[in-house]
Amino acid sequence: MRKSLDIRSWDAGQALLRKWEAEGVGAELVSIPEAVAKFTADARARKLTDATLAKYRVLFTDLERFGKERGIKFVRSLTIQDARDFRAGWSDGAISAAKKLERLRAFLRFCVDSKWLDENPAKGVKPPKVTTPPTLPFSEDQMRRILRACEHYPRKNSLGQDNRARIKAFVLLLRYSGLRLGDAVGLERSRLTDGKLFLRTQKTGTSVSLPLPAHVGEALRSIRPASDERFFWSGAGHLRSCMSVWDRSLRRVFKLAGIEGGHAHRFRDTFAVSLLEKGVPIEQVAVLLGHSSIRVTEKHYSPWVASRQSSLEAAVMKAWGEGPRAAAGS
Repeated sequence: MRKSLDIRSWDAGQALLRKWEAEGVGAELVSIPEAVAKFTADARARKLTDATLAKYRVLFTDLERFGKERGIKFVRSLTIQDARDFRAGWSDGAISAAKKLERLRAFLRFCVDSKWLDENPAKGVKPPKVTTPPTLPFSEDQMRRILRACEHYPRKNSLGQDNRARIKAFVLLLRYSGLRLGDAVGLERSRLTDGKLFLRTQKTGTSVSLPLPAHVGEALRSIRPASDERFFWSGAGHLRSCMSVWDRSLRRVFKLAGIEGGHAHRFRDTFAVSLLEKGVPIEQVAVLLGHSSIRVTEKHYSPWVASRQSSLEAAVMKAWGEGPRAAAGS
């Protein structure tokens, strides 16, 4: 019985045959759809989130389409040039493309570990150059405008709930907790106790809690919760769907406040920068933000650490009764 190796290079075919002869066995030929199905099953067993699985589905849809267009049936046929050509067809921005390449590498690494590939063809593909967007916290004036805009938000929704109180409580939570949008939307009521918000448990087993200003806790307690367990999400359906609803609500608030480029993550930036400018060590800010390493915090907020240092130097010189010029001439 004759069977195609599905390899377009004569040298690669001969190398594969020599490998088979040395090992005394034939390599398993697994099609791209079969490998995708096995990877997806393994990802579900690893308890990856629905959001992560959805991103992999987008990648796999594009990869299977690419394979059909190029006549590539088996994963063993994928070459580094195929990986480069596949990446070249992406219309994503630099950050999204870099993340997509990471997912492609993870999938092909799974294929290598499964002995369907000898080496990862995406390993040699260089990621796009990513320019980290600047940190852009809200100013005090912008925060006042945002809170005033909450007072002009449409009052009632279809359930008869006071939208103005709910959106204001949500804005205050984002500003004074540093939570990401998804974490704020899914926040459990049990995590707010005695004016403190439980954030997470570190790997060392230490609990991290954050004191909230009294008016923030009062705003959260005054609204009608979405369910017995959570403030802003009923728990029905997918969390991402509820996140989209709250994201649209925030965009409406930003429009009412006349703020260009407003988005939920800027509240997190405002939280971090306000702490750094008041002298909170960056190590502690990293813990509150839940960063895996202080390097992540330094990457995004190092300019604000420098401004904090400048303010400290000015305060010391003021204590000496000297200005910057006097200090420079001494």
